[in-house]
Amino acid sequence: MYTLNCKGKLLVMDKPLIMGIINVTPDSFYKGNIDDDIVAMAGKMISDGADILDLGGQSTRPKSIRISVEEELNRVIPAIKNIHRTYPDAILSIDTYYSKVAKEAIHAGASIVNDISAGNMDNEMLTTVAALKVPYICMHMQGTPDTMQQHTQYDDLTKTITEFFIAKLDECKKAGILDIIIDPGFGFGKTIEQNFELLKNLSSLKILDKPLLAGLSRKSLIWKTLSITAEYALNGTSALNTIALMNGASLLRVHDVKEAKEIIDLMQVYNKA
Repeated sequence: MYTLNCKGKLLVMDKPLIMGIINVTPDSFYKGNIDDDIVAMAGKMISDGADILDLGGQSTRPKSIRISVEEELNRVIPAIKNIHRTYPDAILSIDTYYSKVAKEAIHAGASIVNDISAGNMDNEMLTTVAALKVPYICMHMQGTPDTMQQHTQYDDLTKTITEFFIAKLDECKKAGILDIIIDPGFGFGKTIEQNFELLKNLSSLKILDKPLLAGLSRKSLIWKTLSITAEYALNGTSALNTIALMNGASLLRVHDVKEAKEIIDLMQVYNKA
């Protein structure tokens, strides 16, 4: 059983947890959870069963355009402050690869840093997270969001990702980060076929002895495979989230909290049978 120290609040991972996605951006690939009232959205996710709320100020979909630190700060900091003021006990995560945004977000009320670049897009990220003394979500990605789908060549996908995390965990430990979650990066520098291969072999990453995050929600590997759009990818998301849980995922990052909680509740009963 894993635990995460979120600025003094102990998050016990005695069962899979749910991270609800809140996009504070006009160009998210999925528009379904964008709301004028971010606080109301946060409240609904909490009541639906979210353990963590993950706020991001810029899209990291393939070929997305990077925005500045200042613009990202202007988007996420007011949202974090407003949610934290209304729901002071909620555990908030900041989805960013900028160390300055991470620092300001933690001071504003967030208590987890979720970095798609694993520190590779900002050399100060790991030391910043260590100084902040908060959990760190470390994701595998080849290239950057605007170039990652040009970098999908692997001799051995599972081996490459495992070796990446072995090295990155050592780097995080040396920086002084205590609590680390690993995210294999579904959709980030991987083809559709590679994403399914990664999901099938997800349990092999348990050798790293860290919580595993699965971020599959409404991604293109689902809707392209089914010849639909992200809007209609909830059923496919639930199917793949179930597989992820069976293969060792301990945290689901989702747009649809209620449905994810139902999957986890059913899996809890199934595992006890």
